[in-house]
Amino acid sequence: MFTKGRIIFAIIFIIAFVIFMIISYKKDSKNHQAYYKDAAKKVAIYGTIAIIIFVALRLVTAYLL
Repeated sequence: MFTKGRIIFAIIFIIAFVIFMIISYKKDSKNHQAYYKDAAKKVAIYGTIAIIIFVALRLVTAYLL
């Protein structure tokens, strides 16, 4: 199914891709700290609000219909 050349290409591609991603992350880590400060808290708050609204609507529609 896979030839030797394809397997070698896949291995080299994966290694190069991982190295490139690590280098890119290290370059962008300073920007992430500046622009995405407290982003996890915001996502958690908005996610919790969305879940509360969803559950409330499900309860209201279940008891009204």
